[in-house]
Amino acid sequence: MIEKTILLVEDNADDEVLTLRAFAKNNIKNQVVVARDGAEALDYLFAEGAYEGRDTNDLPQLVLLDLKLPKVDGLEVLRRIRADTRTELLPVVILTSSREEQDLVQGYRLGANSYVRKPVNFDDFLEAARQLGLYWLLLNEAPPRRSG
Repeated sequence: MIEKTILLVEDNADDEVLTLRAFAKNNIKNQVVVARDGAEALDYLFAEGAYEGRDTNDLPQLVLLDLKLPKVDGLEVLRRIRADTRTELLPVVILTSSREEQDLVQGYRLGANSYVRKPVNFDDFLEAARQLGLYWLLLNEAPPRRSG
C-alpha cells in the first residue's frame, strides 16, 4: 500500500503546476495523483473507468479538491465521497479560488474538512502549501482506513 498519497483534483493546468512546484519547494515528496475533472477523481477513488482494477483500499491520505470542475463539480465529488462507506472519512480539503460564500457553506455542509482559498501571490501559495502539507500529512491523525 502506498502511504501518504495526495489526490489533487484540479482542472487548471497553471494551478496544477503551481501546486506541484509549491510541494516540491516545501520538500513535500508525497506521490501526487492528479485528476483533471470531477469524473476522473471519482473514477480514481472508486476504481472505475481508466482506473478499473486499482486497489480501492489504497486511498489517498488527502484529497485537495477544486470546486469549479468540468464533468462533475467539486461539491458533487465531495457529496459522493461522503456517501460511500469506503471514503466517507477521507480527509478532503477544498482548495479553490471561489470567493462565493455559498460554496464555502455548502462545502462544510457536505463534510469538507477544510476550505482554503488559493492565494494569488506565489510566495503566499508556497506558504499555504507548506502549511497544508505540515498539518494534513504530518500533524493530523488520519482516520483508520476501511476496507470494503
